Amino acid sequence: MRILITGADSFIGKNLKAELINRKYNDILEINSCYDKELLMKSVEESDFIFHLLTVYRSEDSSEFEYINTEITRMIVKAMKEKQKTLLLLSSTQAENDNDYGRSKLKAEECVQNWVHATGNKAFIFRLTNEFGKWCPPNLNSVVATFCYNIANGLNIQINNPTVPLKLMYIDDIIDKFVSVMEKGSATEYCEVDPIYIATVGEVADILQSFKAMRTECNIPDMEDGLIKKLYSTYLSYLSTDGFSVPINTHVDDRGSFSELLHFGGMGQVSVNISKPGITKGNHWHHTKNEKFIVISGEGVICFRKVGECEITVYHVSGAKMEVLDIPPGYTHNITNTGLTDMITIMWANEIFDNNKPDTYFEEV
Repeated sequence: MRILITGADSFIGKNLKAELINRKYNDILEINSCYDKELLMKSVEESDFIFHLLTVYRSEDSSEFEYINTEITRMIVKAMKEKQKTLLLLSSTQAENDNDYGRSKLKAEECVQNWVHATGNKAFIFRLTNEFGKWCPPNLNSVVATFCYNIANGLNIQINNPTVPLKLMYIDDIIDKFVSVMEKGSATEYCEVDPIYIATVGEVADILQSFKAMRTECNIPDMEDGLIKKLYSTYLSYLSTDGFSVPINTHVDDRGSFSELLHFGGMGQVSVNISKPGITKGNHWHHTKNEKFIVISGEGVICFRKVGECEITVYHVSGAKMEVLDIPPGYTHNITNTGLTDMITIMWANEIFDNNKPDTYFEEV
């Protein structure tokens, strides 16, 4: 199957092309925003499935809406004639509104509907709104993209009314639906993207602002919330290339070092411990705090003794045979580097360390 993407250099076009290639669709023709009319018509004639994404969102000249959004669609439909082809049209919820952009998209929809009814071929119309995700240009038609870019780069954001509700559509969900209807879509003309997230402008701004503070504190947001997960991925894609790294809190002494890597809120924290040869760390226990240790390099022993008892349990650990070792509450424990090189241990704790309530009590194993 030969696939044509018009507007292939757009936000949605770039993501669509990348995913089609990921899925091993390699016979792809592209028409970018700077196009040649004859090449466009030739590409339509040679294609089996057309993703018509070419759109102008903003223009001071209303005739540009009519030409790009409506007339180009008419030309594509005319070039398809009655041949067995399928078309997916990128429209907008603005087609429901009486403005230059909305009217041009509604007329484009009508062109496609007339072609479907005249030929019996299949077409799919998507009325999208507030699309967001990686590669979306700021200061165009996506409030999420603009907020992400400004916040990630230390610029102010402007909010006229924080209570305005938004229907948000994530790019991966859009592309999944696009590919799905291409592969097995019925003759349904209007298609929905799922899921659609509802949030106010103010809520989106607050979420994105929180991400900036989280990075400096090595915190991770709640990834079980679908909107937050997708907004976080989008936000990170707008970081400047010299701002990817964040320094972490590291404690160094002659025994080695201890560094807090990531904080997960209700899911605790992850740290890395480096122990010099012959060094023992720990010799403490916890009431409620519990941990998991994974030695990823070097070798050593981890010893346990239930508080108030005498029996000692010893586990030999090594980066050559990595395993997760639980550190239960009520057991005093220590870890000793028995090798000749530094021993590196990844540690997870079920809570972020709190100096005011450390739940750590020193007692030799």
